[in-house]
Amino acid sequence: MNNLTRRQFLAKSTLGVGSALIASRIPLNINPFNSSDEANMPLGFQVWTVKDILVKDFPGTLKMIANLGYQSVEMCSPPGYESSGFGPLMKLKATEMKKIINDAGLTFPSSHYGMDELRNHLDERIEFAVESGQSQMILSSFGLPQDAKLSDWMKAADELNKMGVKAKVSGLQMGYHNHNMEFAKIDGTLIYDALMKQFDPEYIKMQFQVAVISLGYKASTYFKKYPGRFISAHLADWSPTEKKSVPIGKGVVDWKEFFATLDKGGVKNIFVEMELATFKDSATYIHSL
Repeated sequence: MNNLTRRQFLAKSTLGVGSALIASRIPLNINPFNSSDEANMPLGFQVWTVKDILVKDFPGTLKMIANLGYQSVEMCSPPGYESSGFGPLMKLKATEMKKIINDAGLTFPSSHYGMDELRNHLDERIEFAVESGQSQMILSSFGLPQDAKLSDWMKAADELNKMGVKAKVSGLQMGYHNHNMEFAKIDGTLIYDALMKQFDPEYIKMQFQVAVISLGYKASTYFKKYPGRFISAHLADWSPTEKKSVPIGKGVVDWKEFFATLDKGGVKNIFVEMELATFKDSATYIHSL
């Protein structure tokens, strides 16, 4: 999760517990030409864009967003994101965080982690993930400089492969989250494609950032190109005329195509990641599908 890249994009760019939670799950197979059985996938959100209010009122913010139609949440690791404003949540033990999230009517399948904390505190982070009920640990960014060579990217990928092996032993799936930078080319090679060749598909799954539609890249293209290689996706829509992110369904993303290809890609979780003002309309649109 490269903070600058995310802020740049966002700059250009609130059902209850129990039965309501189950009833509001969205169908995975919405392709009208797909007659296979429907699979339920909870609509989630990433906390990065709501961090300022989240740290002030953790239970209240979660309940407010759940009431907008969301059923799952992807956190940012408080220790790894202490400098980004998540420090106040470091006081929560894994079981405490899980209980607060569940009490809000949300599940907690995933969290973002930074490369430095995984390098230096991997065992501790794995323990926290397990105790809090997570099944996925997503590396947000390698933190490489803009002028990094392709060999630097490959070296970092190999390092994450090893971390993924250790996570797998504890029943966790390690993943990698892209930003715009992975869709740049080095010596004619698209960094994203190079990473897909370097990552071990068993130990590292991908979390696709749909926001790269602003660069002309479609999530569905990659779900079909690399079947089974994905674990989750961050949802965002884009208006080329307004040059900013807009609520899901009001931009250029073909969402019917997107949802119809999730199964092929292997996606298990989806998380809206835009400004809070877009959350309600985005949830309404997705549930309408």
